[in-house]
Amino acid sequence: MIELHGTALNNWSAIVLAAGGSSRFGAHKLLADLAGDPLLRRTVSAVCAIGFAKTIVVAGAEHADVEAILAGCPCTVVHAPNWSEGMSASIRTGIAALSDKHMGLFLFLGDMPIFPAELCEDLACRARDSGYAARPICGDVPGHPVAFAKEALPSLMALTGDEGAGSLLRGAGPKLHYLPTTDEGAILDVDTPSDLARAERLWKSRFTSERIDNAMSRGDLPRP
Repeated sequence: MIELHGTALNNWSAIVLAAGGSSRFGAHKLLADLAGDPLLRRTVSAVCAIGFAKTIVVAGAEHADVEAILAGCPCTVVHAPNWSEGMSASIRTGIAALSDKHMGLFLFLGDMPIFPAELCEDLACRARDSGYAARPICGDVPGHPVAFAKEALPSLMALTGDEGAGSLLRGAGPKLHYLPTTDEGAILDVDTPSDLARAERLWKSRFTSERIDNAMSRGDLPRP
């Protein structure tokens, strides 16, 4: 796992959206097992490792279960009672739970456990420079997480419906900066059991690669 403690990101906050009903998955996908841990715990653990000033997890349909699986994680779980109104309600709930908005915030999706954490510092810089937002793009597909400068918060609080921040981003024009990446984790969300299987294969592949890299850095394995 990549850790970025002590960086400029300790002046930013993070919101993890985890309030959906998982209608396409057939069960609550965020509670599904991903390589030995619930999918949502994988996502939130990775977010917490980045070193944000505060991490808020917004739960809805399975609030009690979400709190249970995140026990011990350095995050705050809040309940969006109106979660069924759409993603915008969760975003508003998450922002309202931030007593200090810092330099801005990152929006993460709970069903994207393999997001590219190493891009977050660059995304924060690009959002700050644009005065609005920045997000990764893989090929021609916009990805996550999305960094929003503090100037964008009033627009986020005014969102309604189930579209989330997508409408704001599509209308942002040059105020939205894109960060190109080849990391498919930026666009891999889990909507179906087959998505979960794909995410687990990618997670295990990265875990194995990281262990090999660490072993080589310690001298336990020869470098190729």
